Amino acid sequence: MTQTEFLNIVMPFKDKVFRLAKRLLVSTEEAEDATQEVLLKLWNNKTKMQEYKNVEAFSMTMTKNFCFDKLKSKQAQNLKIVHSNYEDGNTSLQKQVELNDSVNWVAKIIEDLPEQQRMIIQLRDIEEYDFDEIAKILDMNNTAVRVALSRARKTIREKLTNTHNYGIK
Repeated sequence: MTQTEFLNIVMPFKDKVFRLAKRLLVSTEEAEDATQEVLLKLWNNKTKMQEYKNVEAFSMTMTKNFCFDKLKSKQAQNLKIVHSNYEDGNTSLQKQVELNDSVNWVAKIIEDLPEQQRMIIQLRDIEEYDFDEIAKILDMNNTAVRVALSRARKTIREKLTNTHNYGIK
């Protein structure tokens, strides 16, 4: 496999690999390192790449496993939470502050979800994978993915509604 062929296969989904790594590791620098490691592993195994039915799903699984290993290591003590990826220039300052607050609350609520639900929310609602791909990446039953997604969304909705109705909880 030539470098051009490799780039044509890998480049379309490298940003998805980064976003998944960022969701799991939170730190942009750590996510960049994880993405680089996954791409390097893919490059080193480029001769085996034709054996995989879906290289993108395989790389997402590699990313998930790499990030989990990273979080289990002692380096995980140095990770910090920073979310600043929402911006809308067409609203008033008051509305911007409210929207930013809501986005921060949703991010905080997602971070408090169980690991599996957090992964499913990331893959389905942010990366827009279909249920079959998520089931394959997470090695789960399709029905279990749907149930976990439903529970995660319900939890987010309830906690956000409580926050907006009753103030900070």
